[in-house]
Amino acid sequence: MPLPVVDLDIFLQSPDSVTAQAECKKAADALVEYGALVVKDSRVSEADNSAFLDLLEDYFAQPIDLLRADERPEVGYQVGVTLANTERPKCASSAPCLSVIQRLEPSERPLDISGHQADPKCRFFWKMQTPPPYPTAYPSLNMQNVVPKAFEHQWPGIMNKWGGRMREAVEGVAEMAAVGFGLERGAFKDAGAYGPHLLAPTASDLNEYGKKDTILAGFHTDLNFLTIHGRSRYPGLHIWARNTGKRIAVSIPSGCLLVQAGRQLEHLTGGLVKAGYHEVVVNEATLQAVERIRSTGRPLIRISSTFFYHLLSDYTLAPIPQLQHESQTRYVQDGEEKETYESMKVGQQVENELRQIALMA
Repeated sequence: MPLPVVDLDIFLQSPDSVTAQAECKKAADALVEYGALVVKDSRVSEADNSAFLDLLEDYFAQPIDLLRADERPEVGYQVGVTLANTERPKCASSAPCLSVIQRLEPSERPLDISGHQADPKCRFFWKMQTPPPYPTAYPSLNMQNVVPKAFEHQWPGIMNKWGGRMREAVEGVAEMAAVGFGLERGAFKDAGAYGPHLLAPTASDLNEYGKKDTILAGFHTDLNFLTIHGRSRYPGLHIWARNTGKRIAVSIPSGCLLVQAGRQLEHLTGGLVKAGYHEVVVNEATLQAVERIRSTGRPLIRISSTFFYHLLSDYTLAPIPQLQHESQTRYVQDGEEKETYESMKVGQQVENELRQIALMA
């Protein structure tokens, strides 16, 4: 089942046109119905993505002792590297999340996470933030970047170039969604202007964790506002559409990116949009890619080209009344959990979620 494709180029070229307004409505509807969409953006360069993937494969092919020098656990791993078997998927112990799994048809459920302790994936967080013009109450979420010593000459340039493309695209989607929901164009983008956005590549060593049905990232939602993905060299990402409960194996067309709703968007819309559930696993298509890439001599490391778009840490996260009202009056699937979205600072929401996945004490 393909996801809706939204054309960002049309919106950027003529945002007030009838055609652009229709694309905005499509974006908002896709986030409500699917929790995800594919965005077409002519600025996306596969060459830039390839340079990014090469850099991260080479980085994560280093010995673990060199990687460990880039860890920053004292700030919840919000910059630098997170090593394998550190982050725990919240759904492994969350009753509401487990009930979501139980409501799915057995054939559509994720791989069983009941005995899954921590994800065997590494990650690198590279801040793509415009620093706030005033002190933040959440300094650990707004730290300076870590530059790996062995890659200090090429790292900032490649990361900032690809991260900049991802940020431009996701900000465009944020604007389109706001218009589609009947809000001011900048309602979401302005709230994220100084957010601690993260270019967040995830790395899975397929030499060590390349057995079929290995869970690389257990069933979960993202804690941020919107997540945007570029194309990976290895399949294995599955997402679940809210409107159908079907598992979708994601394939991103060339020149496009995948966008998923996160918890901050869910909170702001009062549950009108639900954060999208997803997992990353080793499946048959992953193994086929391993055999194809093995002959090239490249490290067999699956890199996700991922960017987390955040609202400002000091922004007050509370449901927008008109969207909350629509959420309350809209048809809700039988058995779907109804949540209460209390007013809180974004930084508090992030810290709460980081504790639940074992990244912050």
